[in-house]
Amino acid sequence: MEEQKLIELAKAGDRHALSELVKKYEKTVYSFAFKICRDRDKAENTMQETFLSMVKSLYQFDSRSKLSTWLYRITMNHCLMEARSKKHQFVDIDNEESVIDERYLTDWETLPLKSVENKELKEILDKAIEKLAPEYRIVFMLRDVEQNSTEETAQITGLTEAAVKSRLHRARGFLRNEITKAFQK
Repeated sequence: MEEQKLIELAKAGDRHALSELVKKYEKTVYSFAFKICRDRDKAENTMQETFLSMVKSLYQFDSRSKLSTWLYRITMNHCLMEARSKKHQFVDIDNEESVIDERYLTDWETLPLKSVENKELKEILDKAIEKLAPEYRIVFMLRDVEQNSTEETAQITGLTEAAVKSRLHRARGFLRNEITKAFQK
């Protein structure tokens, strides 16, 4: 059944239609929540909270954006609330003059392909992503991992496109520095 029809039926109280929408988006929501929260239990909890919020607020969804965009935003808000409730130390990349440290610039063309494919790089990248504040991690995940456009990312996050580009630039620069530092050890 067409998504818009499912949405209309779900708004009218059709539980089957609501169930179909949840089934359609549960993997997407869980995957995004896990990428932001970095923990399976938190991701599952966030997924449940997201769908609970969807059920409570579906009547407010006006279809001007895609349902997936709306669900990303709900998921993002739950992840941010979770992060703010914990006293976690994130790297503050807002106050750095230049995110890209010249000492750590590497000609990425010269890195052997095998090193890019190995487990060590994934671990280094995961640790670096964990250091990012959720506001940067969300933008990075939405654009570079989930492959949403800048416009969609701005819609989801409520940021301007310029702010999305700025946060993405800072996040990428920070991650590049962290990866390059690890390879230079």
